[in-house]
Amino acid sequence: MNRETLNTRKAPYEGGSPRFEERVEVGFFSLDTERQFHHDKSQMRYYAEPDPAPNFDLRDGYNDRYIKRDENLRKNLEHILHWILANKSQLMQNAATTSALNDFDFVTSRGRLTKVLCTPYESQTEWELSVTKFNGVLYINEVETASSRQGRENRTESHTENIYWGYKFEQYICAGKIDGLPDSSGVVNSNEAFYSVVRTRLSNHRLLFSGEVDCRDKYRSAPPPPACYLELKTTGEIHTSQQRSKFHRFKLLKWWAQSFLLGVPRVVAGFKNDDGVVVSVRTYRTAEIPQLVEGEHLGWTPAVCMNFCNEFLSYVKRVVTEDNPHVVYLFSRKARCDLTYTVHKDSPYSFLPDWYVEEMR
Repeated sequence: MNRETLNTRKAPYEGGSPRFEERVEVGFFSLDTERQFHHDKSQMRYYAEPDPAPNFDLRDGYNDRYIKRDENLRKNLEHILHWILANKSQLMQNAATTSALNDFDFVTSRGRLTKVLCTPYESQTEWELSVTKFNGVLYINEVETASSRQGRENRTESHTENIYWGYKFEQYICAGKIDGLPDSSGVVNSNEAFYSVVRTRLSNHRLLFSGEVDCRDKYRSAPPPPACYLELKTTGEIHTSQQRSKFHRFKLLKWWAQSFLLGVPRVVAGFKNDDGVVVSVRTYRTAEIPQLVEGEHLGWTPAVCMNFCNEFLSYVKRVVTEDNPHVVYLFSRKARCDLTYTVHKDSPYSFLPDWYVEEMR
């Protein structure tokens, strides 16, 4: 274990936020019914605004119209790597040297960055991120921790059904065509997805990452991506002050982080009762979510999240020195502990596939 660590508590990161540039969509891709990559918008869906009290039955179809993604298959950034190869010539035209990705310091996914942003406020959460430096670019992947794997393998039937409810809510309010209507009678297939690929800069860190998009505004006058995108969520009804505090402290933090990173301006939330029926819908503006928790001593601010993320990326740059796709630096965050790392060569942690390395050499 290397001695250099990174403080994960919130206190050192309070203060003004680092500069975070507008997210610019540079591409997109779709995953089909078997989770295969397609360099197109075939899985784009369009938002159909529901009634404020819609009475959506999220249980419908769970037993007979649900195709579950195989969570044992870990893709290891595979899809964004396919996108990079599909756009290699364009990326090289924009590059200053022969290295196709020299305009970027990091390649990753929105999910990995969300974990980093929330770290100062999720002291019990454990995660592991593996980093490989190749052709001067730092690739950040996620490693499933032992506790996460155990939780996934021991999921209750109730928890599994709750995951389905999120997909079902999307089916109720999304159409497959811009002038179409939602069809809740069809199959819910959690393999299918549409992804946006964005570029941005946090302080002096140049980022390229992908993030799943639930749907977009259907009006042709809508702003260009990602400003036309919406994030869709479900959550339990709020009846008590304790439930409200928990919602603001944990759910809204994650919703804000996910949407803010990708530049998605609105989150549409369906509030469901214990029977899995959505009884109300509310839209949150991403930029206004932090204001909902101000003055409630709920303990999170965007500045701390962004400052920690900025420092984490700087830490990775300092630590990851060997440019070799077979060398992995494993960054580990244990509950209530600072961030540490170990170095692994020719290990099971290696994640850049040979087909990508050979094509990019």
